[in-house]
Amino acid sequence: MKVSDIQHLLYHFTPGRMWLDGDMTVFVRGEGCYIWDEEGKKYLDGLAGLFVVQIGHGRSDLANAAAKQMEQLSYTPTWAAVHPTAVDAAKLIASLAPGDLDTVFFVSSGSEAVDSAIKFARQHHRNRGNHWKTGVISRDMSYHGTTIGALSVTGLESIREPFHPLLPNMHKVGNTLQYPDADSAVQAFEDKILEVGPEHIAMISAEPVQNGGGALVPPEGYWEGLRALCDKYDILLHADEVINAFGRLGRWFGSDLVGVVPDLITFAKGATSGYAPIGGLLIRRPHVEALMKSVDGTFTHGSTWGGHPMVMAVAIANITALRDEHILENVVEHQDYFKGELDRLADAHSVVTDIRGTGYFYAIELGMPDGQPMNEKTTKRMVGEVLPRYISDAGLLIRADSRGQAKLMLSPPLIARTTEIDELLAGVDQVVTRVAGDLS
Repeated sequence: MKVSDIQHLLYHFTPGRMWLDGDMTVFVRGEGCYIWDEEGKKYLDGLAGLFVVQIGHGRSDLANAAAKQMEQLSYTPTWAAVHPTAVDAAKLIASLAPGDLDTVFFVSSGSEAVDSAIKFARQHHRNRGNHWKTGVISRDMSYHGTTIGALSVTGLESIREPFHPLLPNMHKVGNTLQYPDADSAVQAFEDKILEVGPEHIAMISAEPVQNGGGALVPPEGYWEGLRALCDKYDILLHADEVINAFGRLGRWFGSDLVGVVPDLITFAKGATSGYAPIGGLLIRRPHVEALMKSVDGTFTHGSTWGGHPMVMAVAIANITALRDEHILENVVEHQDYFKGELDRLADAHSVVTDIRGTGYFYAIELGMPDGQPMNEKTTKRMVGEVLPRYISDAGLLIRADSRGQAKLMLSPPLIARTTEIDELLAGVDQVVTRVAGDLS
């Protein structure tokens, strides 16, 4: 593809030199766990697109569901009227959600879903007379999205800084990697609540397993502690499951894994396996009923594309296939094998300093051959220049990540079995071997 053609498209989170040079891979086809570029090179998709493609690439049943819905009803909004596909999608998702989280508000992306959670939390407290309860506490290195609201909750200053001032009354505490145990990590939240004043905090936001920092699995008791804090100080607990939900951790929702019912769950990516853009907010029924019976009598929020008929049809087809084809059971069946092979990789390479994660969601942290962390300059070179080349040479699509220490993020489609896991980790072994040589 010509550079002049490519430059009509402005990329997302991509270095300017790649746009200027037109040095971009062009992908044209996908099937199962694999994707091909325009030159015919085959890649193993070890990131599921972007933690998205749970069911795998090239599913004609999802395409057919979209086409059939577009032929029948291409568009109608979910404002003061509904259509059956949105009702059915909401009912299906609610049936899988934990506890009494059985009301769904649809949008079109994870960022919009997090914005919706912020707005619902503010209106929830306002309608109960707590007009100053607007703040959110989230965690260092967390990623919650790029819209101004979601970016305000995000804990990555490198992507926040160009857009200050963001929303006020947004606060950060350390993530679970930064504390020795659950009690101290939860105590950081309580300290922040008391510092700001409980009357000013509307919501605590956290991913059950945090992506930023590298697949951070919480210690036992952590989420129970957050739930207790929220109950104590009249704060809504928001589980951001844009990555975690729909099987990534071997459960329908990450909240099932941590054993806590939050007040709000945001979801996106895996709900349609990337075949159509989706986002959503799951809300506990008592909170919805209270808002609908309040003076306002409505959730004062909406979007043109939320609950789009075609997207809803794809979501139903995708979630039904995940259920009927026992795809989550596949993750449960193979997750110990995946972890065992990752541990073997770590044992074989001194530059692998940690393996973190669960289900089909892992981070491989990299350091120097002597086990010490890379300095900032080396990390920047490794993630920005070296690792992308080694990853491509190995025929992989995985992510080189610099949030915290340099790391590789692995998140294969949930249909991956032993063959694909072996191929993925053989490619990773090749990458890590070359990294060790480079650093030596």
